[in-house]
Amino acid sequence: MESSDVELDLERSVQAVLRELSAQAPALQSNQGMWRWSLHKKVERDPSKSPALVHILLRELEKAESEDLRHVIIPLLHTLMYVLTKATGIAEELYRRTYAFCMRLLTLPAPYCTVALDCAVRLKTETAVPGTLYQRLVIAEQNLPSELYPYQERVFLFVDPELVSPSVCSALLLEIQAAQEQQTPEACMRHVVSHALQAALGEACHAGALQRKLQASPRHALERIFHAVVAAVEQMASEPSPSREGHLERLEEIYCSLLGPAAAARGRCGGHDALQDRPPSIPLPSPYITFHLWTDEEQLWKELVLFLRPRSQMRLSADLEALDLQGLLPDRELARVSVLSTDSGIERDLPLGADELLTPSSPEMEHGGLQRKGGMKKRAWPLDLLMLGGWDGPPGLHRRTGRPDGDGELLPGVSRLHTARVLVLGDDRMLGRLAQAYHSLRKRETQKFCLTPRLSLQLYYIPVLAAKKPAASRQPELGELAAFLGRADPWYQNTVNTLCPAIHKLAEMPPSLGSSRTVDPFILDVITYYVRMGTQPIYFQIYTVKIFFGDLSQDPPEDIFLTELTVKIQDSKLPKDGFSPRRKGVAEGPGAELSICYQKALLSHRAQEVTVSLRATGLVLKALPGSDTEGPTHCPPTAAPLPDHTCLNVSVTEVVKTSNLAGRSFSVVTNTFRTANIRIQSQDQRLLTLLLDKDSRRTFRDVVRFEVAPCPEPCSGTQKSKALWLSSHQQKEMERTRAMPKPLLMPINTFSGIVQ
Repeated sequence: MESSDVELDLERSVQAVLRELSAQAPALQSNQGMWRWSLHKKVERDPSKSPALVHILLRELEKAESEDLRHVIIPLLHTLMYVLTKATGIAEELYRRTYAFCMRLLTLPAPYCTVALDCAVRLKTETAVPGTLYQRLVIAEQNLPSELYPYQERVFLFVDPELVSPSVCSALLLEIQAAQEQQTPEACMRHVVSHALQAALGEACHAGALQRKLQASPRHALERIFHAVVAAVEQMASEPSPSREGHLERLEEIYCSLLGPAAAARGRCGGHDALQDRPPSIPLPSPYITFHLWTDEEQLWKELVLFLRPRSQMRLSADLEALDLQGLLPDRELARVSVLSTDSGIERDLPLGADELLTPSSPEMEHGGLQRKGGMKKRAWPLDLLMLGGWDGPPGLHRRTGRPDGDGELLPGVSRLHTARVLVLGDDRMLGRLAQAYHSLRKRETQKFCLTPRLSLQLYYIPVLAAKKPAASRQPELGELAAFLGRADPWYQNTVNTLCPAIHKLAEMPPSLGSSRTVDPFILDVITYYVRMGTQPIYFQIYTVKIFFGDLSQDPPEDIFLTELTVKIQDSKLPKDGFSPRRKGVAEGPGAELSICYQKALLSHRAQEVTVSLRATGLVLKALPGSDTEGPTHCPPTAAPLPDHTCLNVSVTEVVKTSNLAGRSFSVVTNTFRTANIRIQSQDQRLLTLLLDKDSRRTFRDVVRFEVAPCPEPCSGTQKSKALWLSSHQQKEMERTRAMPKPLLMPINTFSGIVQ
């Protein structure tokens, strides 16, 4: 195919992606996500098209900047970065133009500046040391051993078997297994070596001969070459001013050691063989994905602990290692932060070997007749860790972790080398279960404290709704959070929300393990693209509900919900000796007489408490604004997870009594208001039924009263014991934070966050 034909074909595909982002035609919506996938497949099958595609995407980005078409900037930028990560032979001038474009985006508001900053940091390293992004991605995702880049990532795919059909579960499992059978550690190491040499040497690299040489190399020789290439790339990338020429010289030496000086010279001179040898495609392996059927409430925490199990790479201090051991053993109590000695406190009373031995000529022996040793050891705990504010990084600056420029160290000597990407499939009920697990995990960390210092937790969501229901009745019921994410991030709508029909189509296909089934695994490719490029979170407030039953012998339980709380009136009544007597003068009618006390949500954020009594047939408390709630009376969307903007949209189905000549009649009207805290109690003998997150498994019956409020960050007595070692200023800061509790927000990663 001529170069003009190639560019024209790529141009048509890019324009199709842009029309997909702008058009609302049903014909285009039915194939949303396919154009982006087919575009990447074209350059994956023929890597020589990559420079042309980079040039086209960069030209469209500059055009969108000049015409202020901001809705296409982030999708095009993600597409461009994904191509640059996999491509070789990209001119340095294209890298510099892309970097300059990202720097100009820093003047725009979030999320454009946030995404641009992340891309600019990666581009700066890739420009000086080509192949760095590909190498780091493969090493981390495939958990390849490397001392210079010890970061590890893993994708945990969770599916609730009670919410997702067995056919869907088995189809996804077969596709993941079939793709990962071809991704052996040896194959991944060959990919890293080939990509690094081709990216650095360009046309001087005899790609076909190089791959044949690596294919014939035994395991020990391949590992030696792999570590040599990784060392050359990482050492150059870690320098303050990396030199592209110095990097080229190092990789040329490795290339010559593999193919010999003659082949290397032939490649540099552009020999006949080198020109005719078409560069073979170097695939970017999909990340290591583990498939889990969510059957245990503690399953998420257990899997994360098993991910951190190898202790040889932790590099912990002795005290923290002892504390960490307690966290990995749930049956044991929390290890003490301070160590209390049992001796007299005088050095000469210590037995030999109890502490470090001092030589007679040491300064400590000369000056110390009485010296305090082995007493109370003070540990300086960072205040952010005590309040668990560093789990996901600062709001709005949620950077991609698993990198040297990521979160860094939360405690001295402890690095966040592990990134757990938790991907859940299902509907709003599955997200409610994820919120429960997230709250339980955060609460456990205040007591055990073993995951936070060393693990970056990233949460992802792919909606999978029931297949045999009409879309009109299915979407509003169980897909509200997915619809909200699609409205907030158009690229999420086009890429992720369109996967549900493809997943059900895959489940309907006859099971086959043939190679033809996994030539182009569309679903796995989209999942891979999402977990790699979805780095910007949208935060969701978790709400807690305290429930009081009609039976006073039952303790009032507490639970949480993420999306919705539904209240229904039961037909049964309290016994006559119940503690909530029926009010006199209340006329019988449908529903129940309720007392509602709530704090009204005002733009001024002043506390205004309202108490009303009314007869209602039901209530719905929604934590997500609907598609028609874009007005001054509803919560404005915001990229920053501020507690001031959290509110519940309460809909009350009120029964209105009217009297006329024909007698009494009742009509129903729906009233709505916004609040963050609400208390509801049945005033007559009617009992209530609560349904959390639309999940029938989380139903509470025979309820007479309940209270709803934003769920605060979990805290425990361990923070009080640690606070004793803080300075007076830090203690005041902690007291101020306790007086204004920080709300518990659950982040779900998207491509851009909330686009204003």
